[in-house]
Amino acid sequence: MVSRTAIVLLMGLFGVLFLATQLPPPHGTALPDDPPITSPRIRLSDGRYLAYKEKGVPKNTSNYKIIIIHGFGSSKEMNFLAPQELIDELRIYFLLYDRAGYGESDPNPRRSVKSEALDIQELADKLLIGSKFYVIGVSMGSYSTWSCLKYIPNRLAGVAFVVPVVNYWWPSLPHNLIREDYRKRLVRCALLLANCAPGLLYWWVTQKWLPSTSVMKTNPVFFNSRDVDVLKTAKGFPMLTPDKLRQKGVFDTLRDDFAVAYSNWEFDPLDMSNPFSGNQSYVHIWQGYEDKVVPFQLQRYVSSKLPWIRYHEVPDGGHLIVHYNGLCEAILRALLLGEEEEPLEYRPIIPKFVSQVC
Repeated sequence: MVSRTAIVLLMGLFGVLFLATQLPPPHGTALPDDPPITSPRIRLSDGRYLAYKEKGVPKNTSNYKIIIIHGFGSSKEMNFLAPQELIDELRIYFLLYDRAGYGESDPNPRRSVKSEALDIQELADKLLIGSKFYVIGVSMGSYSTWSCLKYIPNRLAGVAFVVPVVNYWWPSLPHNLIREDYRKRLVRCALLLANCAPGLLYWWVTQKWLPSTSVMKTNPVFFNSRDVDVLKTAKGFPMLTPDKLRQKGVFDTLRDDFAVAYSNWEFDPLDMSNPFSGNQSYVHIWQGYEDKVVPFQLQRYVSSKLPWIRYHEVPDGGHLIVHYNGLCEAILRALLLGEEEEPLEYRPIIPKFVSQVC
């Protein structure tokens, strides 16, 4: 039997993955249980609908088109903060969408690592954004990003991973690197419940005796001091509260997304070759040195195995670095212009003083 402590830690891990891509909506915003669909959607070839949101400059006048992939428990409403001046100067168009089952998109009963890339390709084609585009994947949105590198590399102009999760079951990960990692044990426990006893997992995480996920907000197991500063403006983990998880659709989406991310993939990313011609480096990983969800040692190993990836490590950065002031601008300048900046003072964002672009 899984202990109560393990379940609490699992909820905390899920919560951190959620917060890596999501800050709360403005104060006073209603969160109805079953809101009407208001976003534009495209119909996929299999009949499902994907909801999307366009930001930045109009795509027909843009120089750069970027698809942003949200992470666990998030949506197309995620925050990706960049100076409006930079967006106007570079003429950047952003396309955000709800991955299958999230937000206003239909679930995919045949979800797989490959299906994530195919959804993105079809979304791009339906919206006529062109033959090439950039992709930014945040936290658990990284498995969709790896899928793009594997299955639709010809469509990519460049890629940025932000605190990407690492699948402990990639064959090329050395055992001595992950043997003592307690996160691997938590993930294994979650997968066991999700795959073999989803009913038990559903019952367990919706029990009232479980502590509110707000207790995780200052838990040093998951957050460093800068993450805690970010969380001072956050309201907890709304997708992981018992009330939300009692909604079967929400629970099933979270369970299936987690299970696919940590499944046995059809490929090993560490065996991939550079998808870009001329051995150019157009792929980036951004990682916090103090990230307690995905340890920096794993990202350093990944980048050492794939020298065509440019690795950026943020000193004093945790898992929520995408919310640090200046980080999104640095990501865009490196991805689009090839600029290198020393990531020394990426301070947590205070939302009311920052132009919210995405």
